Amino acid sequence: MTLQAKVTLGSVMLATIMVTLVSSVDLGSVMDLRLEATFERADVIKDVAKDAVIDTLNRRRDVELREALRDPELKGKLLNLLRTPNGVLSIDMVSPENQEVLASTLADRVGSKPSDPDFSRLVRERSWFEKLSVLLLEGRRYYMLQATVGSTRAIICYVRVVIYPALISPSLKDTLYQKAEVAIVSVAGAVLLTFLFSMAVFRALGHIGQMLDQATSGEYEPEILPSEKKATDELSVMASKVSLLGQRLRGAQFEVSDLRGNIDHLLQDLEDAVFIFNREFHLIFASGSVEKFLGRDRSDLPGQLLSDVFPPSTTLGLLVAQCAQAGHAVRNRRVPMAAPGQAVAGPAVLLLSVDILESLPGGHGAGSGILVRLRDPEAQRKINRELQTADRLTAISKITSGVAHEVKNPLNAILLHVEVARAKLAQGNIDVDEQMEIISREILRLDRVVRTFLDFTRPVELRFEQMPMQELVREIVDLALPQAAAANIQVTSGVEAEGVEVRVDRDLLKQAVLNLVVNAMQAMPEGGELRFEASASGDTAELRISDTGAGIPADLREKIFRLYFSTKKEGSGIGLAMTFRIVQLHDGTIDFTSEAGKGTTFLIRLPIAV
Repeated sequence: MTLQAKVTLGSVMLATIMVTLVSSVDLGSVMDLRLEATFERADVIKDVAKDAVIDTLNRRRDVELREALRDPELKGKLLNLLRTPNGVLSIDMVSPENQEVLASTLADRVGSKPSDPDFSRLVRERSWFEKLSVLLLEGRRYYMLQATVGSTRAIICYVRVVIYPALISPSLKDTLYQKAEVAIVSVAGAVLLTFLFSMAVFRALGHIGQMLDQATSGEYEPEILPSEKKATDELSVMASKVSLLGQRLRGAQFEVSDLRGNIDHLLQDLEDAVFIFNREFHLIFASGSVEKFLGRDRSDLPGQLLSDVFPPSTTLGLLVAQCAQAGHAVRNRRVPMAAPGQAVAGPAVLLLSVDILESLPGGHGAGSGILVRLRDPEAQRKINRELQTADRLTAISKITSGVAHEVKNPLNAILLHVEVARAKLAQGNIDVDEQMEIISREILRLDRVVRTFLDFTRPVELRFEQMPMQELVREIVDLALPQAAAANIQVTSGVEAEGVEVRVDRDLLKQAVLNLVVNAMQAMPEGGELRFEASASGDTAELRISDTGAGIPADLREKIFRLYFSTKKEGSGIGLAMTFRIVQLHDGTIDFTSEAGKGTTFLIRLPIAV
């Protein structure tokens, strides 16, 4: 059913209900007036009839009661009271002992013992629905108003005015028919007016709907610009706003088209292939190295279903379909491109990432689409190797700054004492043993510095193995506990990376962490707390080593990873530099935060094993 039909039908029903209610109230008022008028007339007849009965009884004292009440003169008076149509059927004189009708204006009622209900209760206490039921459905029932002749101690008889509602119904039905005719005419008029009104309103709304259809299809051309015609009513205001919206939407379509072209241009040179599917899993965007992975021209792909782009018969297609149906994201999952023995256009193994595109705020559903990214692991490894080389060069640059300082000191001493020896020899003094001794000692120190640097930068043969983070933390805690107990240091740990594994050289990484542990214990000579925490975030595992020592001064924080830099009198300045190098060899990063008087936290990040 269309909106116009719904509005028209609803308006007709509303008009019908209102007319029915008004007619019902009007009919109820008319019915109450008729019953009230009948009651007042019957009450007057009752009083007049009572007076006539009393006069007759006083006049005919010499006869018995039954005979006196059947006096022809009395009956004539009572019949005169019933000549005007007023709903009163008869006037009865009833015995107080057994409720027998002694005399009546209707001969049929004489000798009967009726039990008619009180008419005053019907008029004053019953609802309008009950009154209507009495008048239309219970017309054969009699009601009465009663007067007592005599005193309360000696009742002679009762005078009853019998009301017959069937006598009121005809005139009430005529009124009802008149009201019904008026109601029908009112409803018909309401239907006609509603139909004309809906046509006028929905004609304007239909025009607005056409404008919206044109705007959504991108073919909208505004007929009247908002600045050229001032809106005077709500629909005109709405039309002007739709016109403005159509212009903005058309401009937005051009902007989106330009933006999509720019994004496509940027992604063309990427080694990855990017696919975006909408909520119905139709491809809406494909860019990057699509031909490399699928062997198909990407211009033929938009609009195709997910199952057409990635057939479920392949491992890749099956995994993508499962992620799309379950709404689960995956990151860098190694997936074969085809079944064993089947030829493929691109690399045999690739890295798959599936992201669920979230709906807009207030939207419904698990997501608004999915983004699929395919990556060549060999190209990824090449990039990683280049990044590792750059990181290591940066690390070597940071480390050599400390070596330069250590080399400069012995060279300055050697130069100084060579000049002293030259001056002595020029004066003929050949006693230069002291200078030669110092020069020899500085040369040996310089040789030790150079050999240490060469050992530090020499390639290390790493023995990688996959190790759970939980096990790594446990082994480090076991190694730290004895020394910590001797120094009154409490060791605690918290692992939030259960099931997470890293690919490391177990012994070399433990050596790097123990260097941090030793420095942390030395920073707490009076005791404190040493805490180990492990967690995972995305593709990275994190290990935190925290102490409650004095912290690292702000002016020294840029130097702590330099080779030969130490704040301790007997320190070699190699420990933290070695830790830095070992973390770099594991493709990880190390950083720290420190607050004076509260302690230091070192953070080691390592890639999670694939």
